[in-house]
Amino acid sequence: MSDNYNHITSVDQSDRKVPINLRQSGPTPVQMLISTRVRKSPYWHLSIQEGCWRATIYNRIYHPRGYVKPEDGGAMVEYDALVNHVTMWNVAVERQIQVKGSDAEAFVDYVITRDAKRIKDMHAKYVILCNEEGGILNDPVLLRLSKDEFWFSLADSDLMLWLQGVNVGKKFNVEINEIDVAPVQIQGPKSEALMIDLFGSKIKEVPVYGLMEGEVDGCRVIISQSGFSGEKGYEIYLIDATLHAEKLWNAVISAGKAHNLMVIAPAHHRRIAAGILSWGQDADFETSPFQCNLGYQVPRKKSADYIGKEKLNQQREMIESGNYPFKLIMVGLVLGGKPIEEYAPDFWTIHSQKDSDAVGYITSPWYSPELETNIAMGYVPIENSQVGTKLFVNLPDNYSIKVGEYVDAEVVEMPFRPSVNPNAREIAKLDGRDAAY
Repeated sequence: MSDNYNHITSVDQSDRKVPINLRQSGPTPVQMLISTRVRKSPYWHLSIQEGCWRATIYNRIYHPRGYVKPEDGGAMVEYDALVNHVTMWNVAVERQIQVKGSDAEAFVDYVITRDAKRIKDMHAKYVILCNEEGGILNDPVLLRLSKDEFWFSLADSDLMLWLQGVNVGKKFNVEINEIDVAPVQIQGPKSEALMIDLFGSKIKEVPVYGLMEGEVDGCRVIISQSGFSGEKGYEIYLIDATLHAEKLWNAVISAGKAHNLMVIAPAHHRRIAAGILSWGQDADFETSPFQCNLGYQVPRKKSADYIGKEKLNQQREMIESGNYPFKLIMVGLVLGGKPIEEYAPDFWTIHSQKDSDAVGYITSPWYSPELETNIAMGYVPIENSQVGTKLFVNLPDNYSIKVGEYVDAEVVEMPFRPSVNPNAREIAKLDGRDAAY
C-alpha cells in the first residue's frame, strides 16, 4: 500500500454527514504534547513508573497504550500475560458520571435503549445511548448502586454534557455529575485468585456484571465482574481516587506478585477476538446499532419512551422488509498477510475484487495467535456481508505478502472465538433471549 493522501470516494458514505477519513497516511511520527489542557488521571504517574512509553487521548484524559516496547516483543508480550496470567490496566479514562435522585431510574430509562427498571441494585449492564436519529452516542457499562443512584462508566465520548442537556428540558429530579471515581481492570485467567487475595473468597459469589462493595488498604471501592477482554476479569472502581490512587495501585501490585501480574495497556487484540466494539473506532454517533451488531440492544417490548425509540423502530422495520437504512454494515473478517501486531494507523480499505475500487474499510484489525490468522472488524456493503463472502484487503507494505497485492479475506461470524467471560452479545446469542431486557 503506497501512501494515498486523497480521500477515497469509491466507498459509499452518502448516508453520513461526516465521512470516515479514508486517506492512507500510514504511521506519522509525532511527539505527543503533554499539557494541562488534557487531564492526567490519578494513576498517570504510576503508569509511567511501570514503563508506559506511549499514550493516546480518551475522554480528554491521557490514556496509556503501551508498556512493553517493540524491541522487547511489544503488544504481543502483553497479550501473552493477559491470556495466561493476570494483568492490570489503567482505565481511569472511563469517566464515571453519577445520576442520583428520586427520578434516577426514570431518567436513566429515558436515555438508554434497555429497560432500566429491570436492572437490580448492585448490578451492572452494558448499555447504549442514542440520539434522536438512532446514532450511538456512547456504549458504557451502567452500574446501579441503589434504587436512586446509577453510574455511567463511559466509553470515549463526553456523555455528561449530553445528559445534563437532556435534563434541562425534561427536569427530572436528579443530579448529574462526574465523580472522583477511577477504575482499574484486572483481567486474565488468574484474576479471580488475585481478587480473592485482595477481597476474600466472597468475590467468587459475584456474577458476571454483578457488583460488590470492598475495601483496599482502608480505601472504599466498588467491584464488578466485567471487562474489555473476553477473559475472566474484574473492574475495581476506586472512590476518592485523587486521594487514594497510590494505595490501591500498590496494593494490587503487591498482591499480584504471587500471580505473575503485569501492568499492560487495554488489550484491543483480545477484545477484537471477543467481538467487543470500541466507540470512536468501530462505531460513532452516526452509526446505527443495527449496523454494528448491537441490534439486540434495541428492545421490541419496551413500552416507555426513550431517546431514539421512534427512529430505531423505523430502522428495524426497514431492515426486516429488506430495505436497509444505511449503506454499510459491520462484519467480521479473517484475512491473510503477515501478522498484524500493532495498532492500525488508518482505516485500511476492503475490495470486492482484486485491484478493484474500495467498497469498505477495516476498523479494528489484529493477529490472533489462537486462530493463527489476522482477524478484523470492518464495514462493507450489504451485498458483501454474508458469511463466507470472499473479499480482499489492501494492507500496508509491511504486512503484505507481496507488496502492492491485496490479501485474501473472508467474512466470518463474530465473536471470532469463545470468551471465558462472554459479553452481552455472546450471552444473547447463546441463550436466545432479547438481551435488551
